[in-house]
Amino acid sequence: MDGKLSLPVIALHGIKSGKAPQLKTVIITGGAGFIGSAVIRYLIENREYRVVNFDKLTYAGNPESLASVTQHPHYHFVQGDICDATAVKFLFNEYQPQVIMHLAAESHVDRSIDGPAEFINTNIVGTSVLLEVARAYFKENSDFRFHHISTDEVYGTLGAEGLFHEQSPYQPNSPYSASKASSDHLVRAWSETFGLPVVVTNCSNNYGPYQFPEKLIPLMILNALDGKPLPIYGKGEQIRDWLYVDDHARALCLVMEQGRTGETYNIGGHNEMMNIDVVKTLCRLLDDKAKQHPKAVSNFESLITYVTDRPGHDMRYAIDASKIKNDLGWTPEESFETGLAKTIDWYLGNEEWCAHVRDGSYQGERLGLVAGA
Repeated sequence: MDGKLSLPVIALHGIKSGKAPQLKTVIITGGAGFIGSAVIRYLIENREYRVVNFDKLTYAGNPESLASVTQHPHYHFVQGDICDATAVKFLFNEYQPQVIMHLAAESHVDRSIDGPAEFINTNIVGTSVLLEVARAYFKENSDFRFHHISTDEVYGTLGAEGLFHEQSPYQPNSPYSASKASSDHLVRAWSETFGLPVVVTNCSNNYGPYQFPEKLIPLMILNALDGKPLPIYGKGEQIRDWLYVDDHARALCLVMEQGRTGETYNIGGHNEMMNIDVVKTLCRLLDDKAKQHPKAVSNFESLITYVTDRPGHDMRYAIDASKIKNDLGWTPEESFETGLAKTIDWYLGNEEWCAHVRDGSYQGERLGLVAGA
């Protein structure tokens, strides 16, 4: 990173001389987050774009997740808030993007139960600010489009059968999923009303390296390595479709490059599992991989503890990803077992990163309980 320029509204890192006009510019909001950083690493290492990371650096935004690309001449970092229209206008004017990939969001259901207002502000108001700036920018830049990244949770919950598809009705059940559903509807409205070129993707549960430890898999790994209880909500019978983050990054970049404007693509990992089976699989792998860890126990599954379920916990998510396969040729490369093994290996090999994260705003405490629960 070569230098930092402090401005009244935002801070910019990596300002380079010249605009590299031969390269298309992609702005990624939330690029220091879990999925955003995976997308940036993939683009820098496998494509020829100028990549601009726009991130507020809240508790889950971690520049250390981008250490491998920070010095790359095609990577730029701009610290700023998507709710700040002045900062967003400066961003567009300075970098003249062809695409914005909008990943910035508050994303943890439990936190949305504790404090819905921040989710409404970031996910709904922030998206509206981006859309308005993008709409004005598009009037003078006809080759631009807006790629909005969302979640399968907007569809609500499934019974024992069936899959979410691109035409599934929206039935969000948590403040988080309601805020993401709202942002999806805003993107569609700006497309239909104002003609803004958009593409939308909805993904299943991501996992992999660099994930903030409030989410199930990294929390279980780090708790296990500390010899702490592994808390399972209810009976652990909730079913999720698990998507390895690097597979998701490939899919997002493919949609960015080849997806049809105005379309929605669902992205899933073809890995439906109950939460309890996820944790038991993780424990079995740790029994083998973490034998020499200083706090290893003889049987990690013995740490499993059942706790009060999350209020309004959706029972089952499952994605029909046939459209992105048939239209764009994407399928996941990782099975759940191979992806989970890679994830555990990464956490075992990056304990310093984990320690820095856990020295911050989150210490593994239970979130999302309401009064009387």
